[in-house]
Parts: sequence; structure tokens; C-alpha cells
Amino acid sequence: MASENDDVKPKLDLVLNYEGTRQRADITVKVKQNMPFQKIFDAAEKRFGKEPGTFKFVFEGKRLNPRETPASVGMENGDMIDAMLEQLGGGAC
Repeated sequence: MASENDDVKPKLDLVLNYEGTRQRADITVKVKQNMPFQKIFDAAEKRFGKEPGTFKFVFEGKRLNPRETPASVGMENGDMIDAMLEQLGGGAC
């Protein structure tokens, strides 16, 4: 007989790190392995007091796509995601 918890996927604790010019902050979020990053990104930007789309999120040197999930990029409990300010422009005048 299968237990009730066999079909429940374990949650991960992920740390989101932001280092701004005036502040440094880490937040820990508990997420399901199949949760799209977009939900995590929205919550992090709100928690950091920033507008949606302000950050790009990077894991192990690779920018995360909002449609990806922690499981699809092989994340484990305690992994850190870096939140960096999105910079636009810099082209020739």
C-alpha cells in the first residue's frame, strides 16, 4: 500500500541574493521543483521592493528563463540564485 506522501514532491529552499549599490539582501524561498521561475521572480522583485522585470536571475553563470523550473536546471536544496539589475542600452549614439 502506498503512503499518502509518495505523490508529494519535496520542496526546495532556494536562496535569492541581491547586491545593490545601497543594499545587500538574501531571501530564502520554499518552492516546488516544478514551479515556473516566473512565480519565484515575481515574488522576489516584490520582496526586494522593485518593479517587475527589474532583475535578471542567474544560476551557476546561466541566465534563468522564466518558463524553466528548478527541476529542469537541476537545482538542489540550498542552491543560490543571483538577482542582478537588468541593464539596457550602451549602444552607439
